[in-house]
Amino acid sequence: MPEGDTVFRTARNLHDALAGGEVTRFDIRVPGSATADLTGARVHEVVPRGKHLLIRVGAHTLHSHLKMEGEWHVYRPGGRWRKPAFQARAIVGTARAEAVGFELAMVEVLPTADEDRIVGHLGPDPLSPDWDAAEAARRLHADDRAVHVALLDQRNVAGFGNVYANELLFVRGILPTTPASQVDAAGLLETGARMILLNRDRSGRTFTGDNRPGQRMWVYRREGKPCRRCGTLIRAAQLGASATSERNVFWCPSCQR
Repeated sequence: MPEGDTVFRTARNLHDALAGGEVTRFDIRVPGSATADLTGARVHEVVPRGKHLLIRVGAHTLHSHLKMEGEWHVYRPGGRWRKPAFQARAIVGTARAEAVGFELAMVEVLPTADEDRIVGHLGPDPLSPDWDAAEAARRLHADDRAVHVALLDQRNVAGFGNVYANELLFVRGILPTTPASQVDAAGLLETGARMILLNRDRSGRTFTGDNRPGQRMWVYRREGKPCRRCGTLIRAAQLGASATSERNVFWCPSCQR
């Protein structure tokens, strides 16, 4: 599931492949930006912002969001794609590499000067060089909703998704329905920042420290299985800011109170 660590690695791979190159192919296959053509412009950098990817080309930015199914692949020019062409939403090619975005949920070309329109609302990002832990804690503590919901609100803190919210709350011993205003927001985010930094460079995300398949999670998708700490059966429910934004929530009723 793409979360901040996945987006960070994707941005780094795209930057290594494209940065400094002149665009030789620019093909956007979504309404609204399909006529954009940045051929001949130079790729400056590829930057992650929470769950958003910003490919800065000339005076413009190609913005994309992976959501649940999106992926960016890098190929040699003319190389055979590993996914079908009808799933391609964006193609950026240079003399040395071709980046293809498949099943992207959001794709837009806009002036780089206007990036705040799409990412300006985001809270501090723990993987960003300008990570502001105090501001993130202030925003989270001011949220009276269930802490699981508040963690997923990218306006509070950018980059944490449902896997992180579940695992982080278990490690901190916090029941997911506890109001965010009643938890130690600074401590919670300090643990979350360490988690995502440690996973940033791993291809296989782990929260337990055990990289073996099936051993990487404390509670996520472990409903009905014994807690790895106390043996109590893990429970599951759904929780969200609205009926259309509910997410699967997992917790240990003994370790999280």
